[in-house]
Amino acid sequence: MAEKLKIIPLGGLNEIGKNMTAYEYGGEIIVVDCGMAFPGDDMYGIDCVIPDVSYLIKNKSRIRGLFITHGHEDHIGAIPYVLKQINMPIYCTRFTAGLIKLKLEEHQLVKSTKLITVEAGKSVRAGKFTVEFIHVNHSIADSVAFAIHTKMGTIVHTGDFKIDSTPIDGEVIDLARLGELGKEGVLCLCADSTNVERPGFTPSEKVVGATFMRQFQNCDERIIVTTFASNVHRVQQVLDAAAQCGRKVAVTGRSMENMMKVSTELGYMKVPKNTLVDINKLKGLPKNKQVIVTTGSQGEEMSALYRMAFSTHKQVEIGAGDKVILSASAVPGNEVTVGRVINELFRKGATVVYDRADMLHVSGHACQEELKIIHALTKPRFFVPLHGEQRMLQIHCQLAQQMGMDRNHIAIADNGGVIEITGKSMKLSANSVPAGEVYVDGSGVGDVGAVVMRDRKRLAEDGMVVVVLPIATQDGALLSPPEIITRGFIYVKESGDLMKELQNVAMNAADSVTGSRKRGRDDGELRGAVKSAVSSYLFKNTKRSPMVIPVVTRL
Repeated sequence: MAEKLKIIPLGGLNEIGKNMTAYEYGGEIIVVDCGMAFPGDDMYGIDCVIPDVSYLIKNKSRIRGLFITHGHEDHIGAIPYVLKQINMPIYCTRFTAGLIKLKLEEHQLVKSTKLITVEAGKSVRAGKFTVEFIHVNHSIADSVAFAIHTKMGTIVHTGDFKIDSTPIDGEVIDLARLGELGKEGVLCLCADSTNVERPGFTPSEKVVGATFMRQFQNCDERIIVTTFASNVHRVQQVLDAAAQCGRKVAVTGRSMENMMKVSTELGYMKVPKNTLVDINKLKGLPKNKQVIVTTGSQGEEMSALYRMAFSTHKQVEIGAGDKVILSASAVPGNEVTVGRVINELFRKGATVVYDRADMLHVSGHACQEELKIIHALTKPRFFVPLHGEQRMLQIHCQLAQQMGMDRNHIAIADNGGVIEITGKSMKLSANSVPAGEVYVDGSGVGDVGAVVMRDRKRLAEDGMVVVVLPIATQDGALLSPPEIITRGFIYVKESGDLMKELQNVAMNAADSVTGSRKRGRDDGELRGAVKSAVSSYLFKNTKRSPMVIPVVTRL
């Protein structure tokens, strides 16, 4: 029987976020990335969504390590939740390790976790796999792609990347190594599809620094800049522009403060001398000497910028005389929340700079021409588009075909799909593995399922009606008219007639249920009859379907 190498995406396909891919060869498994996704608007009360790892739990004795490409939440956010179920060593670069460590400390997992740092250019042996770390550019420091070497061949897993010829840290993507791998022979390329719809090249991060200088020069207002906390190079450019213009910088927002601490301690950020000050000391300076760097670029309710905009921030009150620069684009799905914050900032009289045409933000993902370069350099025999919604995966497939690839050598999979590669062929297996969404709600992981979500949706949309039926224990008779309690449905005091009608409907339904004698009336049957009657009546008369909960109390 021919040897097989399996690629099993557990997250990141047909969606943006919760990236996770398992590679299986010779009876052993390595996992690449372990990300979370933000909940959709219809996921009431959910904090985040993580991949279903039941397949990995079932096969944990075969797992040889978790390899992380970079420190963004959609690649590391699920780590603490997964580690509680599978203890596996984590391999990543230094900066990524610093961010993961913060998560492990929060979940008291530092002592039990083996966290191994690997420099770009080095390789790690993990069972039958040898994983080589290759430096790439992205919107976070210390990002890598992986060349996963097996006896069958090499897989190149790009992670998130772009080709930036003038990166802030001076470390350009290692195209030379990717070209060498292409000459040696690449069995399969698994590549990021996030920006595949955009033609051309992604601009360099350096262009944002020029925009900051232009915005900072000859400005008499206090400047507040919001960006993704993880974008260390962006924050570096804010610090540099502020120092050149003689301004002091303060940082606010927990994730921004954590990121500054990790990046300065590890040497990924160089703070210009006498530039950084405590936010309380900033107040005493003239407005044209102040810069505040804050979280909240996505309009998140608990973020520092949101609290400033809605006047609930303890130290900063925004108003006329402030310039707010939004140096980030809205992640798909966050446009409404970002818009709400921008509107509130305008209402407060602030100058808001958020036009994308002004190069306030550049993407960290490769556009079409960069993706073509990676395809041309690696010359893969097989190709799997990763990280993207269905249209992105399909467009990436078309792009690979334009580069001369055979359609039969390209696999567009779903999460849980098993892609089987032999030396000569690639196919999607008829068998898939479990790969759904696991909801994290407070300290509960996975205990909120589809039924609970359906109930929450219904409660949010239509409210609920509770019907309390006091029943005599001796003869099963109704002791008094049922009590009707509503929440999120209608205001009881203003709808007395409807309440009276509901009482009658519930009483009639209760009377219609008789056992051999009234005392033999079954509680379950009674609840079912009342629920059915009340639900039907409400829909017929109000065109609404609240959740109806009958409660039988025997007295």
